[in-house]
Amino acid sequence: MRNTIKITVAIAAAAAVALGASACSAPSDTTASADKNDKNAPLVVAASPTPHAVILDFVKKNLAEKAGLKLEVKPFNDYKIPNKVTDDGQVDANFFQHKPFLDTFNKENGTDIVPVVNVLIEPLGVYSKKIHKITDLKAGNSVSVPNDPSNEGRALKLLADNGVITLKPGVGAEAKLTDVQDNKGIKITELEAAQTAPRLDDVDAAVINGNFAIGAHLKPSTDALALEKAKDNPYANFLAVKKGKENDPRIQKLAKLLNSDEVKKFLEDKYKDGSVIPAFGPAKS
Repeated sequence: MRNTIKITVAIAAAAAVALGASACSAPSDTTASADKNDKNAPLVVAASPTPHAVILDFVKKNLAEKAGLKLEVKPFNDYKIPNKVTDDGQVDANFFQHKPFLDTFNKENGTDIVPVVNVLIEPLGVYSKKIHKITDLKAGNSVSVPNDPSNEGRALKLLADNGVITLKPGVGAEAKLTDVQDNKGIKITELEAAQTAPRLDDVDAAVINGNFAIGAHLKPSTDALALEKAKDNPYANFLAVKKGKENDPRIQKLAKLLNSDEVKKFLEDKYKDGSVIPAFGPAKS
């Protein structure tokens, strides 16, 4: 019988909300709500600190001025707040998520955030401080996975692809815990995605999103026991806006810069460990 442990990280969530609240109370000259009709106003973008805000900072420092774009970057250590502040107009856009995550968020929250342009893929990986090979996982061991629906499905598929668990026939990246046919005695622990890396010591292994692995100084190419394949990966991270803002000239400028040769070279030079891979092109709505 499968043992599933749900861990609620109330303190961490509260801290993330507090962080988000403070980040959204910046002076009016750098908030989207201050100049809604001014197309020359700064474009305010919410982003995960790594790698998304890092990439945006590169664009801001090296490309934006020449393109006639004023860019402001607001980092958030949370997967929910960026869409909320994009929807209510506190920021103009966000850059942190993939399509399955966005689809779930829109459905659950009644929002209408849409993708603009794909930028990168961050392969999901299995990490551990207690074992050296994924085949070392055995009955009685614990593995944490992100608890948001889209990333949890990816995590379960990655575990299944590497023989850690068995999923029901026909189930893939949309898997839920109830789709685990045989957990082989492995205890699966659900955590907020942002907590999988900080709480790696609490489990035998963890499936960690690429951006949080980078933030925890984990190198996917050398530290991951198993790594999601990048080829034909449907989880490209994109620039997103509230529906109706796609044609804002500032958004179009940023979209073009994020798919530029300069950003491609920046990604390839900075993330040689394979943690971030360029995935340019139009994003599917």
